[in-house]
Amino acid sequence: MHPAYVLLAIPVFFATMGIEYWYAKRKNKDWYRLNDSVNNLVVGLGQQLWSAVFKVFLLGVYAYFYNNFSFFKIPATWWSFILCLLAFDFFFYWAHRWGHEMNIFWGAHSVHHQSEEYNLSVALRQSWFHSMLAFVIFLPIPIMGFDPLIFGGAAVTHTLYQYWIHTKAVGKLHPWVEFWINTPSHHRVHHAVNPKYIDKNHAGVFMVWDRMFGTFKEEENDVEITYGITTQLKSWNPAWANTHYYVEMYEKAKGMKWADKFRMIFAKPGWMPEYLGGQVIVQEVDKTTFKKYDADTNVYFKIYAVIQYFVLLGGSILYMEHYKEMDLFYKAVFFSLILITMLITGGIFENKRWIIFAEYARLVLVMISLNTFYYLKFIDWFNFTMVVSSIGFAAFVAFFTYSYLNSRTLTAVGNE
Repeated sequence: MHPAYVLLAIPVFFATMGIEYWYAKRKNKDWYRLNDSVNNLVVGLGQQLWSAVFKVFLLGVYAYFYNNFSFFKIPATWWSFILCLLAFDFFFYWAHRWGHEMNIFWGAHSVHHQSEEYNLSVALRQSWFHSMLAFVIFLPIPIMGFDPLIFGGAAVTHTLYQYWIHTKAVGKLHPWVEFWINTPSHHRVHHAVNPKYIDKNHAGVFMVWDRMFGTFKEEENDVEITYGITTQLKSWNPAWANTHYYVEMYEKAKGMKWADKFRMIFAKPGWMPEYLGGQVIVQEVDKTTFKKYDADTNVYFKIYAVIQYFVLLGGSILYMEHYKEMDLFYKAVFFSLILITMLITGGIFENKRWIIFAEYARLVLVMISLNTFYYLKFIDWFNFTMVVSSIGFAAFVAFFTYSYLNSRTLTAVGNE
């Protein structure tokens, strides 16, 4: 996703999330939780950063297949765009379906399903690495001869379309629309962990593929949907969200025969060899005992985490915008600092003790890295950057320290 596209889309995302939040409050519905929503946005931002790293490789592979293996070259017109969108949606269906039916893909795609809420912020919660695993499924498109620009336009259109279907604010639409097009109703089914809804409705835009290949399921009015994954993540750590399933696969594989270790990679999620219990069957969620994951923290830490997210957002946009201009050293330095900031934001919402030391160290590292970068690369802006960053550094240290001292006071009062 090009940074210019991100810049254009971000105001729309926040405006529509704000409208959805307002609508939910008017209906006395709790569709948003601060920690969950910020975590969704942090994970999504991480996906954009990793895309900046992977983009050159993926575009290069697409161009290579288009230039060397395409049967013919399809001209870039409005009708070729529509045909490409249809082709993209078809291959997306299979990439998405295999993302639910094979462990190797589910380990990445499960990130998108981990939120136990269902709102527009969930649409932005995307895997950091799924594109690297699934891109091979889309290679028939350049071989068909679709121009890279047309392919890119179809991919962006496809992605933007799926944003609006992540909401509970829209009920069922006209039957004709529900028959042909992916809607919020269909996609709520897809995000459910209710056994009757598991692995259904994999469509991106057109429901025809699910109807053709037997994976369609209509939303039933009398079924209360539970969202998330069958085994709760119970973490706001974005890196763990993207890697936990593979760690769990590794642990499970320790007790398997070598042939079964390999088989598990491509087996259905929940698969185990018979001598270890066989396929795990998804059970109905017990509403009397089920609790959404939460880890409460004081209001000052919450405010600090939200402010840090917006600083993180601005820094990430600048990073993606100037990615090509930076040398490898500073690409790595700023990428690492952005990733550390994401981890600390999650740690704040989990009340982790290590954030106290990590945050002070991070603020110092940001101060040093930013000013040395401007001193070496943009000396004319160095004095301005030094003043602004020093003020910001002092403000964040003061606010974070106040939040920490306040949390200790609350803990002491609670223990009396």
